[in-house]
Parts: sequence; structure tokens; C-alpha cells
Amino acid sequence: MGIAYETDKILPPLHPGEVLREEFLIPLGLSAGVVARACGVPRTRIERVAAEGIGITTDTALRLGRYFGTTPQFWLNLQQSFEMDTLAREIGPEIDRIQPLRRAAA
Repeated sequence: MGIAYETDKILPPLHPGEVLREEFLIPLGLSAGVVARACGVPRTRIERVAAEGIGITTDTALRLGRYFGTTPQFWLNLQQSFEMDTLAREIGPEIDRIQPLRRAAA
């Protein structure tokens, strides 16, 4: 079974910035500046994440987790899923050509 990389059949990977923007900032009426000040980071960091220009670092995940009452792992899982989905689309055919190691039955 191959990796899902056919971009015409599935939705684009979900960037953690979309979640930050659509599930937190907009519904809660928060600006990037307010969140950045509360988290002790530059406003541009939150703006760039929300604009899907950069990803979530461990540092950012810890801060957002604390501020929004989520776990840091929530944010890191979003980032990891985004990276895996994006890369699978890019190199999926190459990965599919790798033959799995066959092990002798025990």
C-alpha cells in the first residue's frame, strides 16, 4: 500500500497556522500581537505561523499550549502531520519504490 500523495484526490495538508488562526485567533477575537505579548514572543512569530509562513517550533508549542490551555504536543502533532503529509506528496513515488525488508517467519 502506497503513501497518499495524489494531490488531486485529497485535501492539502493542514498547516498548524490554519488551526491557530481559524480555531483560536478568529473565534476568540485575538490578534497575533495579543497572543505574542502573552506568550513572550515577537508578534511577527505568531503572525507568520497564522499566515502559514513558518511552522511550530517546540518553543512555540510550549508557549501556545500554556496560553490556550492545550498541550504542547497538540501543536507539535499538527506540525508533524503537516510535514509528513507535505513530504509524502513530494517524495511518495520514491518511497513507494523502496522494497520493505522481508523477515523470516519465526
